Amino acid sequence: MAKQNKQEFVTHITPRSEDFSQWYTDVILQTELCDYAPVRGCMIVRPYGYAIWERIQEEMDKRFKETGHQNVYFPMLIPESLLLKEAEHVEGFAPEVAWVTQGGTEKLQERLAVRPTSETIFCTMYAKWVQTWRDLPMKYNQWCSVMRWEKATRPFLRTSEFLWQEGHTIHATPEEAQEETLTMLGVYQEVAENILALPVYVGQKSEKEKFAGARATYSMEAMMQDGKALQAGTSHNFGTNFSEAYDIQFQNKEGKLTYVHETSWGVSTRLIGAIIMTHGDERGLRLPPKVAPIQCVILPIAAHKPGVTEACEKLEQELKAAGLRVKLDDRDTVSAGFKFNDWELKGVPVRLEVGPRDLENGVVTIFRRDLCEKVTLPLENIAESVAKLLDEIQQELFNQAKAFRDERTKVVTNIDELGEVVQSGFAKAMWCGEQACEDVIKERFNATSRNMPFDQEGEKCGETCVCCGKQAKKVMYFAKAY
Repeated sequence: MAKQNKQEFVTHITPRSEDFSQWYTDVILQTELCDYAPVRGCMIVRPYGYAIWERIQEEMDKRFKETGHQNVYFPMLIPESLLLKEAEHVEGFAPEVAWVTQGGTEKLQERLAVRPTSETIFCTMYAKWVQTWRDLPMKYNQWCSVMRWEKATRPFLRTSEFLWQEGHTIHATPEEAQEETLTMLGVYQEVAENILALPVYVGQKSEKEKFAGARATYSMEAMMQDGKALQAGTSHNFGTNFSEAYDIQFQNKEGKLTYVHETSWGVSTRLIGAIIMTHGDERGLRLPPKVAPIQCVILPIAAHKPGVTEACEKLEQELKAAGLRVKLDDRDTVSAGFKFNDWELKGVPVRLEVGPRDLENGVVTIFRRDLCEKVTLPLENIAESVAKLLDEIQQELFNQAKAFRDERTKVVTNIDELGEVVQSGFAKAMWCGEQACEDVIKERFNATSRNMPFDQEGEKCGETCVCCGKQAKKVMYFAKAY
């Protein structure tokens, strides 16, 4: 990552090299992204953190609608009888389900699950709504929260309750369902890389690691600065697994009753954790401009001097008129140094300093958060210059993250090499396709298979399995993961 010049007054954040986990906790609390809730494993997303989520929502939702999806909302409580219809799905989620057993003073006749995910209730309603091929496809998405009673939690990355979106679609043919599955994975990748500046590996999960009830699961995997993988989004092809269990049939063009083919896909507030752990540094957050709630902050220097406040207010209006997200920090209760630290901590991409000398010279002093460098730009056409600079910062953050990931992704040909590489990065290896080898790797190194790249021939890195030495079938990424 980019070399940083640590400021002496940033002493309330643990250095990443000292304790990466504590650094992460320090950053999210000091930047007021969230706080711990009174309920174990839950978090309160504070305004700054929620503003980032709103930016992600806006970018995702726009693309969902462009690809023909409609937003809906389903209840958070699911009758136990609905869950029990799909055995593999229930078994996969059973340890994490929270149950409601009493309403008011009355004990419920049937337990209600607080949704860990919504396939079962979507399927129940699809079975009611679908009649003929003319009703298909149905392409729905909902923005909501889900609850999974996690044993080990960490804000944004794994909490008992979290915010997400879950898409659920049904189709007339397996080809349409597969196309949908991969289209949505592509949407996720595009947002991750172009909006969040997160380079990701996309591909298919193994049978062992796929979603409970799916026929195939595809994921995008990002590398955090400690070399661990973060599953940043998934897309599932269910085939007819759920439609057979929930009897979702339609009359096809030939007049024959047949089962629909289903997909599901989702991303969550875990993406905020990914942004923090991919781009953050010793000073705190570094937010990509396209997702930053505040893209530029204006700081008056010597605000009591004639013309400074007025120039800052004019600059604020000019930048806002150009469509930029701007904050004028005119607090007179704290020093300029405090403000510098505060906005660097919060990762605002650009800081504009305006003082008497700047005005005399017709310039503004600009601090780039990505490189921690200062430059001066003419006040003339400043909005255009700042917009261009934000684009440069967006690309720079992606380039830094990709260079870091690529440097720590290594081809390995035996299990000892794999064990060494996964301590601080991704091991790319040939795999025989057997779960037994995945189990060995998990037991020895606490590493798991992440996904198999689509271009297997182009990615090929040997002929034999990295674990057992038998003939290999697939290229697979292995890593320790969150």
